[in-house]
Amino acid sequence: MAANYLSRLSSSLEKPYLLCRNPSQNPLSFHPKTLQKPSFPHKPSSSNPFSHTHKSPFVISSKNPISDVINTSKAYPDNQSIDYDDDDKPREECGVVGIYGDPEASRLCYLALHALQHRGQEGAGIVSVHNNILQSFTGIGLVSEVFSESKLDQLPGDLAIGHVRYSTAGASMLKNVQPFVAGYRFGSVGVAHNGNLVNYRSLRAELEDNGSIFNTGSDTEVVLHLIAISKERPFSQRIVEACEKLKGAYSMVFLTEDKLVAVRDPFGFRPLVMGRRSNGAVVFASETCALDLIEATYEREVYPGEVLVVDKDGIQSFCLMPHPEPKSCIFEHIYFALPSSVVFGRSVYESRRTFGEILATEAPVDCDVVIAVPDSGVVAALGYAAKAGVAFQQGLIRSHYVGRTFIEPSQKIRDFGVKLKLSPVRAVLEGKRVVVVDDSIVRGTTSSKIVRLLKEAGAKEVHMRIASPPIIGSCYYGVDTPSSEELISNRMSVEEIRQFIGSDSLAFLPLDSLTKLLGSDSPNYCYACFSGKYPVNPEELKVKRVG
Repeated sequence: MAANYLSRLSSSLEKPYLLCRNPSQNPLSFHPKTLQKPSFPHKPSSSNPFSHTHKSPFVISSKNPISDVINTSKAYPDNQSIDYDDDDKPREECGVVGIYGDPEASRLCYLALHALQHRGQEGAGIVSVHNNILQSFTGIGLVSEVFSESKLDQLPGDLAIGHVRYSTAGASMLKNVQPFVAGYRFGSVGVAHNGNLVNYRSLRAELEDNGSIFNTGSDTEVVLHLIAISKERPFSQRIVEACEKLKGAYSMVFLTEDKLVAVRDPFGFRPLVMGRRSNGAVVFASETCALDLIEATYEREVYPGEVLVVDKDGIQSFCLMPHPEPKSCIFEHIYFALPSSVVFGRSVYESRRTFGEILATEAPVDCDVVIAVPDSGVVAALGYAAKAGVAFQQGLIRSHYVGRTFIEPSQKIRDFGVKLKLSPVRAVLEGKRVVVVDDSIVRGTTSSKIVRLLKEAGAKEVHMRIASPPIIGSCYYGVDTPSSEELISNRMSVEEIRQFIGSDSLAFLPLDSLTKLLGSDSPNYCYACFSGKYPVNPEELKVKRVG
């Protein structure tokens, strides 16, 4: 089906895009013809070994003023879906995509969302613009479950945004699936958001006191209300005024009847990149893997604190507000992003491979074989094995066919969930001293089951190596992590954790080794989950639900 989509893509635009990047003179002024170097000082370092080398009236096609939601897949009750895939991991945040200037915009969004599926599996949605109408389809489930050929046929136009969701704010239900669409006095607007607003509750309370009515439990809806009450002109300045009130993480794409706008918060917590297709179409996406799939060439990141406006006049860039030192999420390189992506100017694959090499250097152990907890531990395990001079083998085989729901056995089977997901290979493990590499330990429950599984399969010794520092703090910037009481590294020493999971040895990636690897870019990353030091105080969200 992908080939059919791509074969029908148009290869022409009426007008080439001009890149304006001169926000220093006036942060709210546009310079359509200016091609000067942008005044965003925190760009990816080229000297880094992991650097990448490469007014008409609006009409809303919905009876619902916030979201045009059409459920095209089986709806699972809130908090009732069963998913043993990475059940003891931080949950991916969300993924966003925006496309301007391609007649197959909605289909390209569909493909790009497939590439970003790892960032959220609970719901997906696309909004497109056709004849000044914002058309929307959203649904619960995977991208392939939500959309079909016939539904994409109902989303014509050359401008579209899309979203894949894992709930970090707002319950997992259909009305919270993005993109959101709203009508207000100046027309209509759609938004897709990756991140989490730490001052969401106070903003919502203030808006409700002034008469705003909320339709969802998502923090993203606050942004729409702030835009609606703004009196600024043009639309981009309403976004600026709204974002000046926001605290926390937000990489967002907006669309109106004739504009696509990308915004990244001043700290740059969550990734957002820009690319271009051969026909001139402009693409924004959470990761470069989405650009690769739809044959868009990576150009650069959206800089922290930057607003990019794309319309018929080209691309205009200006500063959202004075921005501090960036604090990009280091967990994108540890776990969230695909290894094929370039995130924050670094190859994710090279980062993870080097994490494994550091573990082999700083925490060596006599072993016969190196294996990984698939899939997120594979690249670090390859690095460990290469540095240690020990063979890497597939000692655990992951099932890719575990559905959202399944029938549990009437008789209790120990470690049922892990056995459903991972199958040990006895021929690799039996009688061997095994190093098993994983990306992180959160609660420790899955790690203990994996160790037991390996020993039951005949492993003589099991040595756990974790390609991240110990997680001691919850994330409040768009990642769903347990409460601090549930984080095993916040409650136990490394030796106590080793005893809890039953391994013969245990070692984590040292935090100082991680920062040393990042070199001069080290201050530009957020390590709050490892240090407990938060760049933006999450005072409204300090208490996380346990369980």
